[in-house]
Amino acid sequence: MTVAQKRVAANTDSVRITIWTFEPGSATDYHRHEFDYVVVPVSGGTFTITAADGVNSEMTQMPGAAYTRPAGTEHDVANAGSVPAVFVEVEMKSAKIE
Repeated sequence: MTVAQKRVAANTDSVRITIWTFEPGSATDYHRHEFDYVVVPVSGGTFTITAADGVNSEMTQMPGAAYTRPAGTEHDVANAGSVPAVFVEVEMKSAKIE
């Protein structure tokens, strides 16, 4: 499996913004989120999420339909679709999402 491409668009003391681009079949590799974060889908797409316990789940992102996740989230994210997918991840370094 190929690794998804990431580009850090901004990185300050309070926020890090990363643009993720996934070719079909590419994945982030397993990781743990240090901060609360917001995901903003750009293209939308279907992803397979592998949790820390190895359980897989499917997730469909819709363009512009943002969602939040807490610090401590552990997973691998893979593009399960047949076309490229892009989303923006905004990590909140100094604030908790309520």
